[in-house]
Amino acid sequence: MTPVLPEGPLIDEAAGRLVRPYTVSDGRTRATSHFTLVTMVRATGAQTQGAFGLEHAQVLALCERPVSVAEVAARMQVPAAVVKVLLSDLAEGGAVVAGDAPSAPPGHYARPDRNLLEAVRDGLLKRL
Repeated sequence: MTPVLPEGPLIDEAAGRLVRPYTVSDGRTRATSHFTLVTMVRATGAQTQGAFGLEHAQVLALCERPVSVAEVAARMQVPAAVVKVLLSDLAEGGAVVAGDAPSAPPGHYARPDRNLLEAVRDGLLKRL
């Protein structure tokens, strides 16, 4: 059973987040799976095994396309450690998979953006 997402985040303009991060993860501070901030995660689309809360549904919605753990944490406005716990739950339930960012096929190399490289060079020269 997938929970229904409410309209908008659980954040009050004046008070901040209405649910404290440690309650989101049921007081757990360590993920059972290994995730780094740059680990790419995506939803599998499979039926989840187990009961998940609203925050799990929010993570799944953000993971429809491959996204980094840091991006999920930023969009949910919760600490990355909390997102890692939620992702661990979802990974154990078969709802998300983790992997590295897709790499270019062998023999295919993307050319760097010349304008970007020149802007970086100019910025560095101004500081020196």
